Parts: sequence; structure tokens; C-alpha cells
Amino acid sequence: MYRKLLSCVREYKRQSLEAPFYVSLEVIMECIIPFITARLVNQIRNGCTMNELVFDGALLIIMAFMSLTFGIIAGNSCSTASCGFAKNLRSDMFKAIQKFSFADIDRFSTASLITRITTDVSNVQQAYMMIIRTAIRGPLMLIFSFIMAFIMGGRIALVFLFAAPFLGAGLFMVAKWAMPTFRRIFRQYDEFNESVQENVYGVRVVKSFVREEYEKEKFSVSNDAILKSFTKAEKILVLNNPLMQFCTYIVMIFILYYGTYKVITTRGLDLNIGQISSLITYGTQILGSLMRLSMVMVMITLARESAVRIVEVLEAQPTLRSPENGITEVKDGGIIFRDVCFRYGDNTRNPYALSKINIEIKTGETIGIIGGTGSSKTTLVQLIPRLYDTTEGSVILGGHDVREYELESLRNNVAVVLQKNEIFSGTIIENLKWGNKLASKEDIEEACRVSCADEFIERLPDKLETHIEQNGTNLSGGQKQRLCIARALLKKPKVLILDDALSAVDTHTDAKIRASLKEYMPDVTKIIIAQRILSVKEADRIIVMEGGEVKAIGRHEELLKTSEIYGEIYSSQQQEIQ
Repeated sequence: MYRKLLSCVREYKRQSLEAPFYVSLEVIMECIIPFITARLVNQIRNGCTMNELVFDGALLIIMAFMSLTFGIIAGNSCSTASCGFAKNLRSDMFKAIQKFSFADIDRFSTASLITRITTDVSNVQQAYMMIIRTAIRGPLMLIFSFIMAFIMGGRIALVFLFAAPFLGAGLFMVAKWAMPTFRRIFRQYDEFNESVQENVYGVRVVKSFVREEYEKEKFSVSNDAILKSFTKAEKILVLNNPLMQFCTYIVMIFILYYGTYKVITTRGLDLNIGQISSLITYGTQILGSLMRLSMVMVMITLARESAVRIVEVLEAQPTLRSPENGITEVKDGGIIFRDVCFRYGDNTRNPYALSKINIEIKTGETIGIIGGTGSSKTTLVQLIPRLYDTTEGSVILGGHDVREYELESLRNNVAVVLQKNEIFSGTIIENLKWGNKLASKEDIEEACRVSCADEFIERLPDKLETHIEQNGTNLSGGQKQRLCIARALLKKPKVLILDDALSAVDTHTDAKIRASLKEYMPDVTKIIIAQRILSVKEADRIIVMEGGEVKAIGRHEELLKTSEIYGEIYSSQQQEIQ
């Protein structure tokens, strides 16, 4: 895990090494300063000359300036390294997510992936920053301060050997008690983000059903759960400071009491005022270092949970991968489903979504697919571009199993207009060029004409340069569907799949788009999933599905005579029209 994370440091290795080096120099300066200060105090007590005072004073100023300079350089290097490390982590995670199949995204969940790429990366960034600075500074300050304290105070410095383990053990226990709560918080964050994402994305539905109060209550439950967990963790962590203060005061009392006794009884021969002042400073540095180390330990332990979640994404092997030396050319749009069975997930107890599907589709055919909700129409067509892989059986495209194709080539030849229309913020032309970034203006205009998108684009003040809001909120459902169809046409595919992509347009526009598609791409295999029989009535063949099985295949007139399911759907829709 750590090797995987460190590989993301990359171009920031120099800054990552510079930070500990300059921190070490800063610590050395800070440990020498109390020694010089003690000598200056003793010189003043002994009646030194002004020249001696000026020399030691100038030395202190120089060392303080050097300490400040080293600290600034270390801080800059540390910030650059940690922020760069976080940038690389986010970039690597995003690239990894782009390779995920639908099944991989289902396994992680969108909300969890967002939490991992934001909150978890921030936690690891903070931990890395503390490791290359505070985690180096703490032990060095602890060691150097103790050495200097022993040089200055002799056996009296042994008090730190008793206080340090006591404080260290206490801080360790505090961190250990807090960690289970932090682990629970991560899971709560995933649920919280999922709730917020769902609410914000569906805010129009919330408002239309006047469910604001319900959503507020649901939000409050998740928010209060996080509050409760964080409060519990913070109540444990706040014990750090009182424990630190207790040890500090005990040590200070001992040094002052015993030191004063030694100064008076030995008349400054064994211990003097300057040494006592330096011992107090070194004591504060030693105990303060332990305090910082405890916070580092808490942060690292907290970040470890985040690191595990990040590495899960980075090391996740996509369930769908391109084969080595995969086929890059799809000969034609002929499709064969051969004994295809499919279930979601790896659990063999999950029921099959598709069972024993055997279909043969010829190049250039227009195939309609119809069936009730939950009949797995969408699941069936998602197997063609390998958005999912079959559990059993095979899908043949252009004479080859789809698993033999290089993924990019396969998906460039199978254009899918998904059931859920995704439009991104930007101009209309930017969205359309997702289909083909090299598409000419003539190609774009032609695709818009075929999809009937030109009818509303021409009425917009900025035409193709009109800005689309996030999720296409300034477009109607039908307008988004037509843009999605135009985007798919620009791929110039061998197979075009319209997954209920005409549901939001009126019947006249529906018929016009289907006629244009037949004229514009006669050699392209077209698969139209629809709820309306009118949308598939003129297809070369219609597939009737129910319960994940193909119940009938034929033309409209044949199915009216032979398929009870098709007849019932047709009758109910005819009654609605009347």
C-alpha cells in the first residue's frame, strides 16, 4: 500500500527530501539557542562586559534568523510536496475510475468514489505533510533537546526519562481509543455524500413533490450521526492537551524545586540560574515534541484508513479490459447472441437478469425491443459494447466475440444513446464533439438534421454556441434526447442503439427521426428500445422480452397474431390513444 502511494510522489521527490533536511537544520538551531541563552544569563549574573553581551546577543539573533529561514524553506518545500502529492493522487484515481466498467462503479458506488477522491485524499495529504515535517521534527527535537538538557543539567535531566514514557503511553492510548470512531466516520461520510448528491441532483423532483421537510429531516439524521461520531472522537483527542500540560507542570515543578535547592545549597557550583532556564526550555521542547508526535500518530492512523480506500481504487482491476493485441476493426454490424446468460455482481445467488438469449441480427437491420419494466431490455443491449460482460455464453459482433475487440475500437463502432441522457456543461457544439472531436461543421449540422435537433438549435440566439447548464437543466427532455442522438451519429458507428431515446419526443418527431435514420445510415444496424409500439412498429423485426427472456421475435403483424404479450401491450396503447 505504502509503495503504491509513494509512487504518486513522482516529480515532487526533491521537495519531499528537502523538507526533512531543512527541518533538521531548524531543530539544531532551536536546540542550540537555549544553550547560548543560558550562557548569556550566567554572564550577566557574573558581571560581563558590554562587548561580551553584544557578541552573544548577535549570535542569538543570527541563530534565530537561521532557524526562521530554515523553517520557511522547510515549510515551502513541505507544502509543495504535499499539495503535489495530493494532485497526483487525485489524477491517478480519476484515471483509474475512467477505466472502470459499469460493474466496478456499482461495486464502489458513485458517492464513495467522490468521498475517496476528495476527503480521503485530503486526509492523506495532511498526513504526508506531517510525516515529512512534523514526524521528522518531533523525534529530532526530542533527541537533541534531551542531549542538550543532560549536558546542561546533568542528572536532573533524567526527570524527562520518567515523564516522556508516561506522556507517550497516555498519548498512544488516546489515539488508540479514537481510531475505531474515525473508521466509522468514513462509512458515514459515504452515506452522507450519497444522500446529498441524490438530493441536489433531484432537487426539482423534491420541490415538485413538496418534500423539502422530509429531505431536511433525512439530511439532519445523517448530519447528526457524523456530528455524534466526530464529537466522540474529539472528546477523546482533547485529552491530549490536559495530559501534556499535566506532565509539563510536573516536570517544571520538579526542575524549579530541585534546581533552586541545588543553586542555594551549592551556591551555583553544581547548577546555576542559566542552566535552570535552559532546562525549562528543553523540557518544554521535549514534551511538546511528544505532543506533536501524538498528533502525527493520530493523523497517520486516520489517514491510513483513507489510504486503504484510495489504494483500493488505484489497484482495482477493471472487470472489463481490452485483450492483448485486440481486434481494432469491426467488419460489419451483424450481431449474434449465443446462449447468453447474465447476472449482476459476482454472487452466484443473484438471480439471472438474462437467461438463454439466442438472437441473430443481420447488418443494416432495424430491430425493435419491447417489454415491460424490468424485462432486462437495457441489460441486453449493454452487452454489445461490453458495458457489462456476459456471465455465460457470448455476444458476436462482426464475426468476432466482443471480448476479442480492443475496447476503444469496439465502443467507437457501437454508439449507445443511454436511457439516462447525460449532457455536460458547456456549449452545444462541445457536447456534440464528444461523439467525434474531429467532426467538421458540416458533419455536425448533418447529425443535427437527422436527429431533428436543428429544429430547436436554430431558434436559439447563439445556435451551436449556446451554453448548456450542468445536466442540461436549460433544455427539455426531448431536446436532450435529440442532442444525444446527434452525438451518437457523429461516431459513424456500425451499430446504433437507442435505449428508450425517443420517449421524450412527440410521435411526429419520433417518426421523422426514424425515417431520417433509415435514409441516413441504411447499412448501420439499428436497435431501438421503446415503450411505445409506434416507435418500433416499422422495424424489420421486433423482440418481445419478459423476465429476462425473449418471448417472441417477428414483425408487427406477426406478433399481433402470435404473441399474447405483444397483443396486450398494443391493445392497451390503442385504448390510451382513443
